[in-house]
Amino acid sequence: MTSRPLQEIQVWFYLPAVGLGVGLGVGLEPDVPDWLILTPLALLLYATFVQVPLTRLPGAVLEGRFMAAAGLGNFFLIPAAVWALSWLVPPEPAILLGLYMVLLVPCTDWFIVFSHLGRGDAKLAIASTPLLLLTQFVLLPLYLWLFMGETFAEVIRAGPFLQVFMLLIGLPLVAAALTQRFSARHERAARMVGWLEWLPVPALAIVLMLIAAAHAGEAIHHVWGLERIVVVFALYPIVAAAIGIAMTRQLHLSAAAGRTLTFSLGTRNSFVVLPFVLALPDGWEMAGTVVVLQPLVELLAMLGYLRILPRCNWLEPPQGNVRD
Repeated sequence: MTSRPLQEIQVWFYLPAVGLGVGLGVGLEPDVPDWLILTPLALLLYATFVQVPLTRLPGAVLEGRFMAAAGLGNFFLIPAAVWALSWLVPPEPAILLGLYMVLLVPCTDWFIVFSHLGRGDAKLAIASTPLLLLTQFVLLPLYLWLFMGETFAEVIRAGPFLQVFMLLIGLPLVAAALTQRFSARHERAARMVGWLEWLPVPALAIVLMLIAAAHAGEAIHHVWGLERIVVVFALYPIVAAAIGIAMTRQLHLSAAAGRTLTFSLGTRNSFVVLPFVLALPDGWEMAGTVVVLQPLVELLAMLGYLRILPRCNWLEPPQGNVRD
């Protein structure tokens, strides 16, 4: 039995978890230690990376036109759109850093599920994940430096980013690659991979609850800034969908590939960048609040995507121009 039924109702795990966390955070204002958040987050990232076909990285390059569209959209057009949207939020470095970090990196996990549910091409989604994951690690520091300049350089020197990367990104990534390698040769390892499919949803619910409990009290004190952040997070999926639809028609992608591209542009990798914002020095806590807020808005936006994209004809290229 696969975890697909659980993935299809995952939103209804996350919303109550966030509600419980907010209630605890506002009512009790608990002091949640970082290790308590980072431990389930590390497990979440490991379980997520295990599901990403890292060994298919060379083969993903063969998905030429779709991969070119995903790369162009995620790493050139979306950063330009994010830079434009950033003018709508308060010019506070912590808010801008959180905004940039969470919106500049494409999702590599639940976008596959949403693509499947939204009549996209799940095979293309799976093929694109290794390149999207590795490319974002290379380009994110460059974009942050371009958008924030010396402010970003100061934060990088102040925070233990290399240590966080090795412990929460590097080790889970290496462990996931080794797990995949062993699972191809050993039946027990293959069974373990099957069980790991069930871990991301409950682990993410726990992470969401803990983060909400840790940051809800602080978020109440920044209501005006957060209101404008919410507006940007609500506008982002609209802009991303417009870019996805336009690229689909201009590049003559099939409707299924176009939906997959649009889901890729609309979903962001908030829980991969979360360890980095948690490692920021004192005074930058607001960046973490911004990163945590984004997936809550994104979940609602994806429900809209699921209702609209499969039914609309905007993603249908002109007859005779569809390329498989």
